[in-house]
Amino acid sequence: MSNTARHRIDELTNEIREHQFKYYVLDKPTITDAQFDALLNELSQLESKHPELLAPDSPSLKVGGGFSTQFEQRDHIEKMMSLDNVFDINELASWFDRVEKEIEKPSYLCELKVDGLAINLTYENGQLVRGLTRGNGVTGEDVTLNVKTIKVLPHQLSGKDIPSLIEVRGEVFFPLAAFNELNESLEEAGKALFANPRNGAAGSLRQKDPRVTASRPLSLVVHGIGARENISFESQSDAYGLLKKLGLPTSERFKVCGTRAEVEKFISYYNEHRHDVEHEIDGVVIKVDSIASQEKLGFTSRAPKWAIAYKYPPEEVVTKLLDIKVSVGRTGRVTPFAFMEPVKVAGSTITNATLHNGEEIVRKGVLVGDYVVIRKAGDVIPEVLGPVIDRRTGKEKAFVMPTHCPECASELRAMSEADVDIRCPNTQSCPAQLRERIYYIGSRAALDIDVLGYEAAVALLESKVITDESDLFDLTAEKLSKSDFFTKKDGTPSKNVETLLKALDEAKTRPLWRTIVALSIRHVGPTAAQALATHCGSIDAISKSNADELAQIDGVGTTIAESIIDWFSIDWHREIIRKWSAAGVRVIAEEV
Repeated sequence: MSNTARHRIDELTNEIREHQFKYYVLDKPTITDAQFDALLNELSQLESKHPELLAPDSPSLKVGGGFSTQFEQRDHIEKMMSLDNVFDINELASWFDRVEKEIEKPSYLCELKVDGLAINLTYENGQLVRGLTRGNGVTGEDVTLNVKTIKVLPHQLSGKDIPSLIEVRGEVFFPLAAFNELNESLEEAGKALFANPRNGAAGSLRQKDPRVTASRPLSLVVHGIGARENISFESQSDAYGLLKKLGLPTSERFKVCGTRAEVEKFISYYNEHRHDVEHEIDGVVIKVDSIASQEKLGFTSRAPKWAIAYKYPPEEVVTKLLDIKVSVGRTGRVTPFAFMEPVKVAGSTITNATLHNGEEIVRKGVLVGDYVVIRKAGDVIPEVLGPVIDRRTGKEKAFVMPTHCPECASELRAMSEADVDIRCPNTQSCPAQLRERIYYIGSRAALDIDVLGYEAAVALLESKVITDESDLFDLTAEKLSKSDFFTKKDGTPSKNVETLLKALDEAKTRPLWRTIVALSIRHVGPTAAQALATHCGSIDAISKSNADELAQIDGVGTTIAESIIDWFSIDWHREIIRKWSAAGVRVIAEEV
């Protein structure tokens, strides 16, 4: 058994789970679909080579990314599967080969892969009774009241032969024109903009107040059927005809193809005309049309064998790299960012992109002043692929990673031999790390504290209202009056004071796993935090566990276990727990 393979599998598993949480629950992905697929593919290949290391809860075997805690959770009647992906014609040909080994001369239904939010609609005797998000494929969030506000969705099915029960699978999306109008109105109101239509759709559907959802011009298209009674069909294309007769919004952009060449022609056409479609697409879904053939081919643990998603490559553009600067994150990681001439790609204007680390800059051969190729999948921070060598003038300059922290002047270093990142070791008092940790505590990923955004975090620290996160839950109106951010021009408290203090009180009662996340323990995100909270039951129990005990917890593993032990070995970290506990923050799991 390879320790190196085990360590890499642990790393990949943790990283994939965090990205699933950000994508499916927070609606805030931080990597491209292609980057996520590459991580998942690497994990699958390692597990194939080392089957003894395949965990029963591996992300390679599971669908989706779990669910948030804002809506009631309900089970789907029939599991909502995911789709396997291919990225080029050769990979697609391999899928064709597998299908045609079992099925003679199949017909294939091709349709556009809408880049939206998956939804499962349940109709009983023609009446819409439930709308669930995909969640983890078994359980989703109940967004029935919100989904009912979508104008194209019928509350009552029409036509003849209405089934007594039917689960209809579809995709909620923002039409591009409507999305642009929404962002313009948000900008005029001084509110945060949505990064892309998918985030806009997900954020709008997950509003606590259905009236807000109703004000957003969402749309929906249906593309599949789950559980059903008193309804039958022989093909996927027949099913679409039935759904349309029932009054449901189906896509007109699908085609039944009799040959591989026809499928490839469909894929090629929409790759060239993707911007002619009224909503964002990120590929084409190909399904075996015959239901009998689908049943013969069956499923893997996460996806049907009779369907595949052909993913289009991300869009690429060229712009000028003006400068490279670094930022210091909440765990001390130093990340270089490219600052560029504004350029439009995948529907949005971008001016910066991550360069990940110093090794990546060297590997890509990027110089300040270069014209560079930028890739963006439409929903995350764009990526610099490399320089356009032919456009160099000789005035370009190499970038050298700093040796000292730009904020506190501490000497930067890698924390281990395997660490490709350099970090600022001054975790206690580095201004950058402090404000990023305070900001993160208030984020949706952690304790979800209203008002505690980036500006508030900076204001609290610069005015010395707090010295670090341990002081956060001891805040009072009197203490906040020392900060201009929390006072009006006449010196009286602003409305932010009451809002923040109320939000801090509410945050004290959040589930234990959120408190764990808020501690900013390296590698411990929502997935690992939930596993720790469930298994240990309290922060005290976590702190008293040894590395072997922690590593045995499903969803934790060796890397996270070692990080937890390191964190609790530091005195000022334990002081955070002591002060938060004294202030009433939940440090013991809630009773169920």
